[in-house]
Amino acid sequence: MKPIAEILKSARTIAVVGLSPKRYRPSYGVAEYLQKAGYRIIPVNPHESELLGERCYPDLEAIPEAVDIVDIFRRSEFVPEIVEAAIRKGAKVIWMQEGVVHEDAARRAQAAGLEVVMDRCILKDHRRMG
Repeated sequence: MKPIAEILKSARTIAVVGLSPKRYRPSYGVAEYLQKAGYRIIPVNPHESELLGERCYPDLEAIPEAVDIVDIFRRSEFVPEIVEAAIRKGAKVIWMQEGVVHEDAARRAQAAGLEVVMDRCILKDHRRMG
């Protein structure tokens, strides 16, 4: 697996699956932080049309552009279908946020050539890079 710093330095576009419109939710704070850090954030939430000034998409397949990282803020049982969509989309990295763990889906993503980061906060890892 590539070092996390290398993943974060090479990425430009991050699809945030499960991005909440509620400012107090971790997904909102993390996405806002990443946006301010210079990443292009693509919100994925079927119940919203726009978040953080970006058009929101109902699922990964609906995104019309390439995605580097798929950052997952959904419960672990939803991870396999998100991983399959990320593979079809041609994403480079699956990032499961803290508390999100799915070993089978991680193996599936790795077998398809994706990097996998599991049970880690992308904001905390980005801050550690300095």
